[in-house]
Amino acid sequence: MFKIGDMAVYPTQGVGVIEDIESREFAGHSQKFYVLRIVDSDMTIMVPVGNANNVGMRRLIDEKRINRVFDALAETTDSGKIASWSRRQREYNDKIKSGDLLEVAEVLRDLYQIGSAKELSYGEKKVMEQARKLLVTEVALAEGKKEDQVVKRLEGIFH
Repeated sequence: MFKIGDMAVYPTQGVGVIEDIESREFAGHSQKFYVLRIVDSDMTIMVPVGNANNVGMRRLIDEKRINRVFDALAETTDSGKIASWSRRQREYNDKIKSGDLLEVAEVLRDLYQIGSAKELSYGEKKVMEQARKLLVTEVALAEGKKEDQVVKRLEGIFH
């Protein structure tokens, strides 16, 4: 359960603030919704309270998991060299949709590693940009830091 003022992560959209918990009536049934305003885009999403777990809405990452995320970013893998872009894109999108920041970090790491060997396609760049934004925003908010501090830490890993 979230309360008004809590920060929550909504998969693919990023971190938001619970601005309200409203009841709405549909077909004679009353249902409660979290009104979540996404920090980056100022978009508002209404999430049924009873469905929040099913859609992957969760609390901000904690310190221990942040360290695991940065450890995962530093690992060297071959995953990008195996599959075609269309297959990797499906896999990457599934990882981003999972809402798990560790999986988002894996997407970012793989694309950084591929990009160091060849020019990324437009689609690869868009996925990388999305993964990077999700990771940087959440880590910055979780640690109470500015985004550029997280970006410097990230760039330190890849350069």
